[in-house]
Amino acid sequence: MPTTRIMDVAKEKMEKTKNVLRADLMAIRAGRANPQLLDRITVDYYGSQTPLKNVSNISAPEPRVLQINPWDVKMVKEICRSIQASDLGLNPSTDGKVIRLIIPELNEERRKELTKLVRKTAEESKVAIRSIRRDAVEQVKKMKKNSEITEDDQKKAEEDIQKLTDANIKDVDKITAEKEKEIMDVK
Repeated sequence: MPTTRIMDVAKEKMEKTKNVLRADLMAIRAGRANPQLLDRITVDYYGSQTPLKNVSNISAPEPRVLQINPWDVKMVKEICRSIQASDLGLNPSTDGKVIRLIIPELNEERRKELTKLVRKTAEESKVAIRSIRRDAVEQVKKMKKNSEITEDDQKKAEEDIQKLTDANIKDVDKITAEKEKEIMDVK
């Protein structure tokens, strides 16, 4: 069936959209130490911007503490500078060899703000998935117009695309609900 290629491309793009959503949500601080919180941080390593995880070992020895062990002790000041310049709102403390980040408790107001941010990010993902659906349906209609497929094949392909879209929107809702629960969970 010629529409399987369109379905495969749509499925792949929707999967990528969900992966981007997961990555974006990982960067949202939920009050718990998570090494992935620092994935976006880059440091000047001998003249080039390098991801923090490529120049150090990052761990969470306690629920509210991130520990950064740079491979090169000379990088400690640069790493501290990069963390302070980021939008994380964290203040690093160091003993000259190891950097510690204490993740503060989130107050109720901040939790609600983060929940709104999560919902906004999820809605952007849903819009992207619907856009992928629209493009796939347009391709199927174009195939029908060019007499490459029958009207029955067109209807079946459109139904399949809609089912795929519904399943991916449901996945986005599930991912979002898990992140909201994590944010609102007070320990």
